[in-house]
Amino acid sequence: MVEVRRTQILDRPVIASGTALKDYLVAVAGGSAREELRILYLDARQHLIRDELLASGTVDAVPIHTREIMRRALELGASGLILAHNHPSGDATPSQSDIGETRRVVQAARTLGIVLHDHVIVARAEWTSMRTLGLI
Repeated sequence: MVEVRRTQILDRPVIASGTALKDYLVAVAGGSAREELRILYLDARQHLIRDELLASGTVDAVPIHTREIMRRALELGASGLILAHNHPSGDATPSQSDIGETRRVVQAARTLGIVLHDHVIVARAEWTSMRTLGLI
């Protein structure tokens, strides 16, 4: 199931296919009992270069290491990023910590000429886009 979802986003711009992206993220992260942070690294045409699990946390927190995200983006030659993490609680509402960490990533990325397209929070079958909420 996850491979089918991954295939749906490989050959087209990731952010142009919101439904496929949502389905993929819910499939890979929605059911985890611990918070996990995934980074989708994108090329200049917004195609997926790599999807990587960067960190695994606890039931209610996951560390977001901006330096590691940017280091890997530079290694991969990424022009854009999508951050995604899950909330095992079932509530996809971003926490104050989620918002603050996302803003730090936005600033660092901007300095390096990289665009943070979104930070998506998935919780079982639902999701929240921080971009849609106006937080990015």
